[in-house]
Amino acid sequence: QVRLVESGGGLVQAGGSLRLSCSASGTRIGAKTMGWYRQIPGKQRELVASITNGDRTNYADFVKGRFTISRLYAKNTIYLQMSSLQPEDTGTYYCNAQFIVGPIGNHWGQGTQVTVSS
Repeated sequence: QVRLVESGGGLVQAGGSLRLSCSASGTRIGAKTMGWYRQIPGKQRELVASITNGDRTNYADFVKGRFTISRLYAKNTIYLQMSSLQPEDTGTYYCNAQFIVGPIGNHWGQGTQVTVSS
């Protein structure tokens, strides 16, 4: 059973930074793609950033230049360094891992809250 555990959320002032972490446990197989999604109240969950096992990254337009995703393969862990945070970045951030072997399928973490005050 794959389990994704997120950490690093919290309350920060506008212009500040936070670093989110997500570790996948329960498997030694690396996910094909891992990423971060966010859900803002009243809106659908949306992609923030993702990274493949070939280090190809993809960013939503609204975070380009502000957020950086990285991956530590040895620990099946990803990070999201968030800078220049704005109140509109407030929401619940979810870790996602997509496996094509082993625990095949789409797996989600429980979410971590990010709140940016103005």
